[in-house]
Amino acid sequence: MKRKRLTREESKELTRQRLVDAAQTIFIKNGYLATSVEDVAEAAGYTRGAFYSNFRDKGELLMELLRRDHARMQADLHSIIDDTATREEMEGRALTLYSRFFREDDCFLLWAEAKLLATRDAKFRVHFNAFSHEKREFLAGYIRLFSERVGAPLPLPAEVLALGLIGLCEGVHAFRLCDPQHVTDDLTEAVLAGFFAKVMFGGASGPGRT
Repeated sequence: MKRKRLTREESKELTRQRLVDAAQTIFIKNGYLATSVEDVAEAAGYTRGAFYSNFRDKGELLMELLRRDHARMQADLHSIIDDTATREEMEGRALTLYSRFFREDDCFLLWAEAKLLATRDAKFRVHFNAFSHEKREFLAGYIRLFSERVGAPLPLPAEVLALGLIGLCEGVHAFRLCDPQHVTDDLTEAVLAGFFAKVMFGGASGPGRT
């Protein structure tokens, strides 16, 4: 069967996606600062020129990775709300997603490196802070929607909850990566589930509590 010839736009998009995929792998393995444009291009099977045809610099590529990861998180959150689900079912899904998100959070180190870069690079800081604000606004809006759908009042303003929940998850996850012998997966999940249930549902045992 004759292979379909890609259009110019399709070919460009394929090149871009391969660069992004290669960058995610190599940034996580070697670190953002230790990775050059040439490293990314070579890992994707392209030249330096192909990289600059798609991205201005490494910082723009890093932001693309963060946006892709944020889109995945948005999809996971939207899957929780279901018109046919009961309040208990939606609360249970939210608790499970939040407390176990770290187990599949392959991009955590990218976010950590982006924060460090933002403290040192004023140009990157502008773009990263704008995106971080967008991320928190989305989460705050989602928290309000979730509260309305389950019919439960929020214990704190949505903006406060959004920042607090992000900070808690990232902080505990960082401890886990640095000291996995003592901050185990089970302990990490217990901390996240316990705090989430206490803050969001008013009880340590969460949905289905007695």
